[in-house]
Amino acid sequence: MDNPLIRLADYAASWRTAPMPAEVEHHARRALLDWFAAMLPGCLQPPATLLASALASERGGGGAFCYVDGEAGGIRHAALLNATASHVVEFDDIHRDSGLHPGGPTIAAALAAAQARGASMETLLRAVVAGYEVGGRIGLAIQPSHYRNWHITGTVGTICAAVSTGVVLGLDATRMAHAIATAATMAGGLQQAFRGEGMSKPLHPGHAAEAGALAALAASGGVTGALDVLHGPVGFAAATSEDAGKWDQALAGLGEAVPLITGITFKNHGCCGHIFAALDGLDALRAAHGFGADDVAAIHVGGYGPTKDICDRPEVSTEQQARFSLQYCAGALLVLGGVRVAAFTPERLADPRIRAVMPRVSVSLDPELASAYPARRAARLRVTLTDGRVLDHFQPTRKGDPDAPLTDADLAAKFRELAVPVVGAPPAEALLEALTKGQSLPGRVPLLARARAA
Repeated sequence: MDNPLIRLADYAASWRTAPMPAEVEHHARRALLDWFAAMLPGCLQPPATLLASALASERGGGGAFCYVDGEAGGIRHAALLNATASHVVEFDDIHRDSGLHPGGPTIAAALAAAQARGASMETLLRAVVAGYEVGGRIGLAIQPSHYRNWHITGTVGTICAAVSTGVVLGLDATRMAHAIATAATMAGGLQQAFRGEGMSKPLHPGHAAEAGALAALAASGGVTGALDVLHGPVGFAAATSEDAGKWDQALAGLGEAVPLITGITFKNHGCCGHIFAALDGLDALRAAHGFGADDVAAIHVGGYGPTKDICDRPEVSTEQQARFSLQYCAGALLVLGGVRVAAFTPERLADPRIRAVMPRVSVSLDPELASAYPARRAARLRVTLTDGRVLDHFQPTRKGDPDAPLTDADLAAKFRELAVPVVGAPPAEALLEALTKGQSLPGRVPLLARARAA
């Protein structure tokens, strides 16, 4: 077997000068727009706000913008805080087949490096494409077993960030390989961090962005890494998955197939993606049969592994727990009409109407759906109504997945919904225009909450 790290590094470095088809650029801009949509509301919430305050004295000089506190600083500082903010409200993108949330670490690190180094929008987009590709393919090599204990956005996301930063820094293939190698040994992120209480989960992409940026900066200065670290007998794949990695499968078509960024899932709900198929199915049933929360006697969801293992949470007390509770999110959908940012305010967490639905919702593992995961994220629903009707529905995919994608209009609407309350309508429109059509990097984006506080 060829060394997968070398092949991935060669590919990543080629994006400094490779032709950029219009379709690929379009999808990279969609990813950038979606990242800002997810990141901006996260700037106003912990742990991003708490982390910015705790690290204020660590800022240092530099031209990278930290959107959380509105100040400029070094690449690593901005990458850490912006990536953390991008994961707070659970609206960030997904590479479905690996389960990776690539945008948080990849874009935060690349944008910070691009701003600090005065790079172009074209360079940023190239960096994003490369980071998504390398991270997604490594994810394919180690999944699904990796996800039993590890949070792939924290682990593989570190390598995504190293690659995207490396493209901005202009690393050649040799130094890119060392950046990947160093990033792999600094990767981390445990499943337990989001199966209980605490604020650690958004720090996973935050750490990944910072550590990946560090790996690329180190490689640019000549620091070397172990080039067999991905596939070696005690390397990354062996340590974090059930074998040394499915590398032949993961690398098939590298450099020849359409880049992975053209098939990214953009979230249509503000919660864990493993709940989405159930929510889409419940919404379809509600639209077809016109029932509300008070009409439901029972909801049963058959899902794939993580839907049961991670999201079967009949009791919740915190915002994070609620975002990972199928019971809570089903109640929010029926009561509020959607699972958006407003569904997780303290008022809604205590809403007796949502709480009343939760005991009526049960979840089980469907072996057929489990065997199709992660390439397919489906759900089977049975809704029993108080009038005795029993409604069955199979939801084969999720709205936002590559086979049911959000349109450009959908994505723009999502951006406005999430950005306007944070920055105001005119600045949001200007940013949308810049991200979708502009040739200059996005810069400072003043937040309304900071303006009011001042």
